[in-house]
Amino acid sequence: MCLGIPMQIKSIDGYVANCEAKGVQREVSLFMMQDEDFRVDEFVVVHVGYAIQKITPAEARTAWDMYDLMLAGEPGEAGTHA
Repeated sequence: MCLGIPMQIKSIDGYVANCEAKGVQREVSLFMMQDEDFRVDEFVVVHVGYAIQKITPAEARTAWDMYDLMLAGEPGEAGTHA
């Protein structure tokens, strides 16, 4: 399973953006979406260090709400669902 993480762009330098999610900052490559116009404070989905999609702030919140619910699952539940 692949997981894309919603992150907010904090700064941009060429094809590299400094992005933040839940207090964690990462450098993210914008190269795969070089035809897009990126702005500080926009949200992107990040997979293995690359921005793969622009999303709205509401979509980012919804994704994080879902991830938080998954992480809050009961201990021992992981791996019990196929």
